[in-house]
Amino acid sequence: MALRRALHFVFKVGDRSKTATFYRDVLGMKILRHEEFEEGCKATCNGPYDGKWSKTMVGFGAEDDHFVAELTYNYGVGEYRLGNDFLGLTLQSSQAVSNAKRLGWPLTEVGEALYLVEAPGGYQFYLVDKEQLTNDPVQKVCLAVSNLEKSTHYWSSLLGMTVMETNKEMKTVLMGFADTQCKLELRDIGGSVDHGTAFGRIAFACPREQLPGIEAAVKKENHKVLTPLVSLDTPGKATVEVVIVADPDGHEICFVGDKAFRQLSTVDPSGNALLDKAMADDRSDEWFAKHNKQKAAA
Repeated sequence: MALRRALHFVFKVGDRSKTATFYRDVLGMKILRHEEFEEGCKATCNGPYDGKWSKTMVGFGAEDDHFVAELTYNYGVGEYRLGNDFLGLTLQSSQAVSNAKRLGWPLTEVGEALYLVEAPGGYQFYLVDKEQLTNDPVQKVCLAVSNLEKSTHYWSSLLGMTVMETNKEMKTVLMGFADTQCKLELRDIGGSVDHGTAFGRIAFACPREQLPGIEAAVKKENHKVLTPLVSLDTPGKATVEVVIVADPDGHEICFVGDKAFRQLSTVDPSGNALLDKAMADDRSDEWFAKHNKQKAAA
């Protein structure tokens, strides 16, 4: 399925300022675009919340050929409960390791030339201490599963991924749509998968005409379709069509029509300034402090 490509992983963030510092100053990523919304997303991109929220896309390069992070911030929600579903994102960048050391960001050596660092909210990132690749430094995203055989069948037979590597000792399977893309690693944790309230979503692009077929294939096997084919609008930008499904352990998976998404995801040179302005205009922390209250914990 070379026509399909890995796009991004969605993280819910409670502290937008600290999160921006981590991605920009520690990892060395760039703000690719920033968008503000007055009401919840029809496809629950921001989670099960109806109010004002923002979306910030960050990565090492344009979304056309880089796997990036989508940071969703719900105004008024200060923290989310982590589950055991997201097991880490691995990227290769000695510069990120140097940045973390210089900034005093907690860093743990967990292997040869391999460090573990946590983003605000507790999300784990693995940094390979080698020169940053000229193409996409993001290598893989690891998700927990309760039955590796069942999940491998779902991702390969229904969603079209290729199994690239199997490690019986580690109980992992590495999959992808192409060698040049960010891979998906599934790890059997030997028990149930807990998504907490911080649960994310992984997104892929495909030709628009494949979307109905993905939905039908998932339905035929009696798996969950969370959002049937729907159009999503972004003010002033392209309208995209998506189908959102869930794997056997409830991991949310979004497929979006490729052509329209390429138009939507064009790098916005003002993205960095828009994020900074939104953070400066966000007085919610001051309001809660003034009234001796805390933001909601989801």
